Amino acid sequence: MRRRSVLLAVPAGLLALAGCGSDESGSDKGDKASPSDPTGQTPSPQPTGKIVNGPLPEVTGGTKFGEKPKIAKGPGEPSADLAVKTLIAGRGISVTKGDFLQVNYLGQIWKTGKVFDNSYDQGKPALFQIGTGQVIPGWDQGLVGKKVGSRVQLAIPPELGYGKQGQPQAGIKGTDTMVFVVDVIDTFSATASAKGDTVAQDNIDLPKVGDKTDGKAPDITVPKTDAPKKLVSNYVIEGDGPEVKATDSVLVQYKGVLWDGGKEFDSSYSRKQLAQFSLQQVVKGWSQGLTGKKVGSRVLIVVPPELGYGKQEQQGIPADSTLVFSVDILSAL
Repeated sequence: MRRRSVLLAVPAGLLALAGCGSDESGSDKGDKASPSDPTGQTPSPQPTGKIVNGPLPEVTGGTKFGEKPKIAKGPGEPSADLAVKTLIAGRGISVTKGDFLQVNYLGQIWKTGKVFDNSYDQGKPALFQIGTGQVIPGWDQGLVGKKVGSRVQLAIPPELGYGKQGQPQAGIKGTDTMVFVVDVIDTFSATASAKGDTVAQDNIDLPKVGDKTDGKAPDITVPKTDAPKKLVSNYVIEGDGPEVKATDSVLVQYKGVLWDGGKEFDSSYSRKQLAQFSLQQVVKGWSQGLTGKKVGSRVLIVVPPELGYGKQEQQGIPADSTLVFSVDILSAL
């Protein structure tokens, strides 16, 4: 898949840093790239500052977790520092630097109260890596350490947002303090695994995938038989989440080996970083094999050459290779 900027929403893509590399971790191998490779890009150093409790505007409506909030205009002049307040304290796990964070959010300008971006109206949360320079510094600094289930309010000064240039396409000036309310829905660490019921693997002519969910790469045992000619997509662990749609972007753990010899050629586990990508930007075997599967599942996918790379040799993958994957579907949006 091709690298591209992380854009959380239109018009803003507002939390993404301009020119930042994607964590849809793709390699530039053309349209049929590996499901995920590290970008090799290092985020630029971010400005830092102290975090204070206020002042912050009042949340006047939609005050429950998950409801679209309504926020009053800022009271007087905002602080020059990052202001952070937990409006609702969650009881889930804490957000750690490097996690992939799933949130709903609304952002508006302090002085005018103008809403410039929100995920609630889109009906789809945002999913991005936190604490690594993939989003504006105010988010990276203000959300790490918060617990899943929390509602957090942020007032972000320009130097921790878009700086002196602002974000003209969203109507944000270089002097504007931004106010956000963020609902922390879930967080996924580099050791996240499938969660569900183990499914029997009875076909002796298919690879066997380990069912441990300890965050380590599962074993994949390939039989000494001819590879199947058609795509195989079977549950190893069946989760209870929603079914993945062909148009979704997914967050996954995965490991890939060659049918011939069982050699590993790619793995998110070895990189210690989850992979995020659109199903419309991967080999057909992945897009077809994951569509319809439930979030939370571990899936065995056997990809014949014509649904993989065909006669095109890839790094570590000979031409006409049948590929075997274990894929843990952590989230789909």
